[in-house]
Amino acid sequence: MRKMAIGQPAPDGRTGRAATIHEVARAAGVSHQTVSRFLRGQGGLKPQTLQKVTQAIERLNYRPNLAARSMRTRRSGRVAVVLPGPADVVPTRLLNGAADVAHEFGYLLDVVGLEGDASARAERIRILLHPENVDGILSFTQLTTGMAGVDVASFPVPVVVEGEYDDNMRAQGLLADASPMAEIVRRLAADGHRRFVHVAGSDLWASARNRRTVYETTIAQLGLTSCAVVQGDWTVRSGWEAATTVIPRCGATAVLAANDRVAFGVIQGLQSLHVDVPRQVSVVGWDDEEIGRFMRPTLSTVRIDRERQGREAMGRLLALLRGEEPTSLPTPSGLSRLVLRESTGPAPTG
Repeated sequence: MRKMAIGQPAPDGRTGRAATIHEVARAAGVSHQTVSRFLRGQGGLKPQTLQKVTQAIERLNYRPNLAARSMRTRRSGRVAVVLPGPADVVPTRLLNGAADVAHEFGYLLDVVGLEGDASARAERIRILLHPENVDGILSFTQLTTGMAGVDVASFPVPVVVEGEYDDNMRAQGLLADASPMAEIVRRLAADGHRRFVHVAGSDLWASARNRRTVYETTIAQLGLTSCAVVQGDWTVRSGWEAATTVIPRCGATAVLAANDRVAFGVIQGLQSLHVDVPRQVSVVGWDDEEIGRFMRPTLSTVRIDRERQGREAMGRLLALLRGEEPTSLPTPSGLSRLVLRESTGPAPTG
């Protein structure tokens, strides 16, 4: 790779120094005020203008001068994402979506875990609330539960609390929506399946409890047979054990797994017994993990668009920072969809 000396012209004719907002404006054929409006996300720009500015920023590798902006606006140029902590599960896709939007509008993203007892958490929040530390807070956990003296309404910076998670990032409330489970059962019933097994997740999770409830309710509504509900723990092992002990003996032709890892264990266990998936048994997972797209057969699953959830949550926070009305919350059904692949098919005949 050829190195570029400082001051040497870059391939686009610039020197090796960082591009300025005025150079971006010239490259895009607009005023620097227009570029500034774009960076602040103020809206009102024509689509062709947005495209020109975006292309110029990418071509020149422009990065906003956050220090200068902070001196002019008395803002930090940073937003914080708050997670419960310590958490065993880091919501990577959720954070990626939030970070993409924050960076697009020139903000740095700090990820903060709330650890310790209520007093320690309250002190951490109070430190964050100073405007010189962050411009706004996006929290994926309730900020005031058990924290005496911490009042969201009086926060000096904008705050968006998105979703409901407990201290181990276990979804609760709307984020534990299990409505796709009914769609799965109905779809498999339409393919002729009448005998089902559900390999559940840990009862510590509201999402696992909700999926089991929706599964049992839908089975009863349609007059189908639930051969068994196997208590699992989200692991491949629990799927394998269900497949090698319960499923073959009960005559089920469809298995609904708590997540993709459990489904992987189910399929591997059935295949070890020479049970064909999906000719003899159809299997559906949940979460659309990468493993499901490359296993054989490829896995039918439920995809939850966590990236979109993160993007829209950060978008609501940035709207508050601009003094605008934030967009409405997405509905759980709008975040999830059933993805059918090779692991499901018609019920076997004969």
